[in-house]
Amino acid sequence: MAPHGDKSNAAEDAMVAGAEKRPVSSVLIVIAMQTEALPVVQKFNLTEVPDSGFPKGVPWVRYHGFYKDLEISLVWPGKDQCLGVDSVGTVPASLVTYAAIQALQPDLIINAGTAGGFKEKGACIGDVYLASDVAYHDRRIPIPVFDLYGVGLKPACSTPSLQKELDLKVGKLSTGNSLDMSPQDEASIIANDATIKDMEGAAVAYVAEMLKVPAIFVKAVTDIVDGEKPTAEEFMQNLVAVTAALEQKVTKVIDFINGKCLSDL
Repeated sequence: MAPHGDKSNAAEDAMVAGAEKRPVSSVLIVIAMQTEALPVVQKFNLTEVPDSGFPKGVPWVRYHGFYKDLEISLVWPGKDQCLGVDSVGTVPASLVTYAAIQALQPDLIINAGTAGGFKEKGACIGDVYLASDVAYHDRRIPIPVFDLYGVGLKPACSTPSLQKELDLKVGKLSTGNSLDMSPQDEASIIANDATIKDMEGAAVAYVAEMLKVPAIFVKAVTDIVDGEKPTAEEFMQNLVAVTAALEQKVTKVIDFINGKCLSDL
């Protein structure tokens, strides 16, 4: 007789396999910043949900609506309750992703947002990438096996048809909690073979894998990390224009997903 845990794993595997063969019906879009979120909210005519299903008192924001055959929910971590700025970074992203999965049980997660890009890897301002893999570059634990845990490498959901149809650039995504890049971060990013860097992706990937929800990562380049301009200055200069480009690509991604199974992506 198989141990109870083996039965549980087999049942979960069967559920995942079944999900891959039925059309995607519910999509959860996870976004870090209000400026990134609002163009998508407006495009799909989503409405804010006052009774979000989240714990009382948290600043997290949820929008909801229907588009074609899809139920779409969009969440972002809201504003920091002390400082009033967007709650960026891995901790807010992981918390809101976990809570949203628990409350909404989506078929697919799209982590959409802006990112820094590396010109050495061919990235340009306004480029929109589909991440092939995600990893951390600021969790350095120089102990065997713990070092791999620190990097936290996760593959994104495989979407070869989506990438081909929309002609999206593909690259590896590296995540850390700083907008700038220290020499130690740079060495880790190079080791990760990353083309783009953000502040949320690997955290979303960690939660999505834990709860067995497939996730894809759509990232638009606001700044060139290995360029001449200061990162913060370039990021703020390009944020509004690049979020418009991001919304256009997210719309095309949603249109492509509509009516398809995960295995068709």
